[in-house]
Order: sequence, then structure tokens, then C-alpha cells
Amino acid sequence: MPESLIDAEPGDAPRLTRSAKHVLAKPLTARRAARLIAEFTLVATLAGGTLGWLIDRKDFPSLGDGLWWALQTVTTVGYGDVTPTHVEGRVIAAVVMLAGIGFLAVITASITATFVENARERIKGSEDTEIVGELRQISARLAALEARRSD
Repeated sequence: MPESLIDAEPGDAPRLTRSAKHVLAKPLTARRAARLIAEFTLVATLAGGTLGWLIDRKDFPSLGDGLWWALQTVTTVGYGDVTPTHVEGRVIAAVVMLAGIGFLAVITASITATFVENARERIKGSEDTEIVGELRQISARLAALEARRSD
């Protein structure tokens, strides 16, 4: 089997992980994307706080401190009362920060997409009403022309 999809032959079927199959089973909507990002963010936050505590007991003496730090980091609040000083903790912080920023971006995009779609539906609905009215006028004029012709 090829190492990547780029090296795949046309007849090769790519092997997907179970989670990838689950994600790709249904079409990806803004709502599904937001949910997936939210789940990933939650996992990244819990894992980041737990890993921070397991790896760096000096900066995170308790699991609660690790989770508190991860929550501050993912929400981009960062009070500064708990901060990692070792490289490992900073790498974990970078992952947690990126997850939080990605979550905020996807939520914002999802809300924006909902507003845009609602506006499109309203505009389309008003255009459809105008078209129906014009078709009725044309039909009435055609009926009047046919009535004159048969006289």
C-alpha cells in the first residue's frame, strides 16, 4: 500500500482510520464542523492539563492546577497565576492555544454562515414571489390576447 494518497494508484482504495470514517460518513456542515472542533478542543484542554501535571509537577503541583492552566490557555485568558517554565509545558501550551483559537474561529465562521444562509433564503424567497407575480401577469396578458383572437 502506498505511504500517502499522493502515491496511490487509481485502483488503490485508501485505508482510513475508524474516526476518519466516522467524520466522513455524513456531509460536513458548519454545525458538524463546530461540534468536531468543540470536541477536539475539550479533549486537547483535558489532555493538556493532565499532561502538564504529569510532565511538570513543579509548575503544576496538582491536577487541578494543570486543568485550571489549560482552561485559561484554551480560552486565551491567561491570568498568569500558573505558567509552564519548561519546554514540554510550553509545547503543550502551544497545542492548547491553537485548539482554542481554532475553536473560536470555527464557531465564528459557523455563526456567520448561518446568518448568510438565512439572508440568502430571505432574498430567494422574495425573488421567487416576484417571479410568480410576473408569471401571473404574463399569463393574464396571454389569456387576454387569446380571448381577443378568438373573437
